[in-house]
Amino acid sequence: MSHPDAAPRPGDVRRAGTPEVDLLVAGAGPAGCATAIRAALAGLSVVVVEPRSGPIDKACGEGIAHSAVEYLTRLGVELSGRPFHGIRYVDATHQVDARFTAGPGLGVRRTTLQAALLKRLSDLNIPVIQARVGPITQNTSSVTAANFTAHYLAAADGLHSPIRRQLNLSGEKSGEVRRGLRQHFRVSPWTDLVEVYWSRLGEAYVTPVADDLVGVAVLTSARGTFDSHLDAFPALKRRLQGAQPASAVMGAGPLRQRVHARTAGRVLLVGDAAGYVDALTGEGIAVALRTSAELVDCIRADRPQDYEAAWRRVSWECRLLTASLLWARNRPLLAPRIVPAAAALPAVYRTIVNRLS
Repeated sequence: MSHPDAAPRPGDVRRAGTPEVDLLVAGAGPAGCATAIRAALAGLSVVVVEPRSGPIDKACGEGIAHSAVEYLTRLGVELSGRPFHGIRYVDATHQVDARFTAGPGLGVRRTTLQAALLKRLSDLNIPVIQARVGPITQNTSSVTAANFTAHYLAAADGLHSPIRRQLNLSGEKSGEVRRGLRQHFRVSPWTDLVEVYWSRLGEAYVTPVADDLVGVAVLTSARGTFDSHLDAFPALKRRLQGAQPASAVMGAGPLRQRVHARTAGRVLLVGDAAGYVDALTGEGIAVALRTSAELVDCIRADRPQDYEAAWRRVSWECRLLTASLLWARNRPLLAPRIVPAAAALPAVYRTIVNRLS
């Protein structure tokens, strides 16, 4: 592992011509930042391009699995938040808990996570250029975008990735229209678990992110406002009675994004840009981190053709479980039986939760 000074300094960055950096990263979300940090620590020169000024917020559940917390810590990212020790499923008549055996996860405000990642980029002298990527051109040895030429480009530009569309890597549009809405409430967490409330409308995730703050994310295909969706979760609504909103409502979706390939020449997709099933299992960041590590290994070996298989290998378990759970969720006869099944088979439920975490 090289010294962090091996990473490029802002004053050293040169614009387009012959490849002046090893890796250009499009997007400064968790997937993009983690890719850039790992690449710099591996001795590669890196530049990040991001059109938005940070820290960047996003509608998400904000629970980070234990394995992902450990990985970010190894990257030198200093996280602060509220630990959680398992997952609780709740419906109108059942409640079942699965506590983690390997260690706690961490509830972290997305803006707090983003700030920690950007600080680590700064510590490593990785330039973050505020610009849009725009048109991409490439040949057998380099790729040029945003007026930079690099040996490789990592596209971490989100769920509706413009780079993915530009390179015709998107698959057929899904008929699924699940979306997410998130808002924070000023209230002390009432449990040390992430709670998932189930109803006919969808799911509501409650994540403790500070000693006086919880995030509530609703996943549903139904139309309506955040407040109207909460009516479908009366037990949760009672919990939040009198709590003041601490953030504006944010939305994201449609969640399902099909991708037929994650590599086009010297461009590799990572994070949500590489395809997304659903937020149902809350494993988005963990999968993004695992696949970003594979991406860096592939470009270090100068074998981008290996990335597709590597991406599938490290993400298949989460994708399979999420797709299976979503399939059951979308069946009127099966959906009401998901939480009762977890309650009837708590050992199986705990095994699944701990396998993912």
